Amino acid sequence: MTGRPDGHGARDAPLRGRRFYFVGIGGSGLSAYANIARAWGAEVRGWDARETIFLGTVADVELDIGGEPRPPDGWEVVVSTAHTQRAAGMPRAAFLAELVAAHPSIVVTGAHGKTTTCGMIAFALRETGHDPSWVIGGVVPQLGGNAGAGTGWLVLEGDESDRSVLALRPEIAVVTNIELDHHAAYASEAELRESLEGWLEGVPAVVRSWELEPWAGPLLLSGAHNRSNAAAALAALELAGVDPIAATSALGRFTGVDRRFQLVGERGGVTVYDDYGHNPTELRVTLATAKERTRGRLIAVYQPHVYERTRQLALELADALDTADMAVVTDVIGARDAPRDGVSGRWVLDRLSPRTRAGWAPTLDDATALVLAWARPGDVVVTLGVGEPWKAARAIVEGLPG
Repeated sequence: MTGRPDGHGARDAPLRGRRFYFVGIGGSGLSAYANIARAWGAEVRGWDARETIFLGTVADVELDIGGEPRPPDGWEVVVSTAHTQRAAGMPRAAFLAELVAAHPSIVVTGAHGKTTTCGMIAFALRETGHDPSWVIGGVVPQLGGNAGAGTGWLVLEGDESDRSVLALRPEIAVVTNIELDHHAAYASEAELRESLEGWLEGVPAVVRSWELEPWAGPLLLSGAHNRSNAAAALAALELAGVDPIAATSALGRFTGVDRRFQLVGERGGVTVYDDYGHNPTELRVTLATAKERTRGRLIAVYQPHVYERTRQLALELADALDTADMAVVTDVIGARDAPRDGVSGRWVLDRLSPRTRAGWAPTLDDATALVLAWARPGDVVVTLGVGEPWKAARAIVEGLPG
């Protein structure tokens, strides 16, 4: 942890008078950007290909669902990474850089823990009277959503997956960890590390999570990884000028982010959780946490995301899923890259060890049916993945015998 900048206020409604049409507004990132844009005075509309869990955060925005984007004449278009072929406009990375330039900012990046750490920082800033703005890639119930506007620090995630974090110029940067997770963007972990360290040279104050001792104080969230997230959050809060005692008190009340080991329900003696985890480390940590709560068997449902990750990390993904007693794998959901010959969810499934009962389910509906056939009282089910495994989690709870 280095440096200590002075926090300062921001201009009121810096986007007043502008009109934005967000292509991919149902994603975790663009839904948050849309919310902060309208909170800062802009008029907002948007499009997405289908209903998503994040559309609830923009329920009162005029939306186009399905078909192709239909931006009104004269509106600025912001396009998500997943839909660059559907419309011309400003890349989401450029829009995010504009937000950071308009506010004193704390940017959190890393392979794991970005959303939770951002949520911790934003919640503690608000609880201690610092009136933050935040743009978070997940819904934080205690904050009322995934974005909000205040007069203090702007807290947001910086995405290393497409190198967009490198264009951001915050006052404080937090790096939770460095691990190669996006093989299409970086040739090696060494290249990723070099890129991030080069970016950090231009940031006045830096927190590197691995340089800190995990937080040992009161914390409502389970898992050693969340104690590391808490330590990083507290270090950033200190740099932002928050009283340490007040910060630790606030952090002890933080209840987490949706889709981060979120309890979906319990029925017929079966407990169902949902988690955003999608790479080997995240799967392993989440399933280890779930294993501690299992009286019976642990059943994992995994929807692979991105063909190149699935091709490169099939063995590591399977090894992580082997933490479970039973693993159901669906086909790949690809938004960032095109299908590759022969690459499917079976690349992961076929690499499971013999000790793990394997189930192939091409779709989430198939996965739901298979889990309902397998589950019995005492079991814990965890759905995992970037896409919409949460739908399977809800369907499993609904389908279990009462």
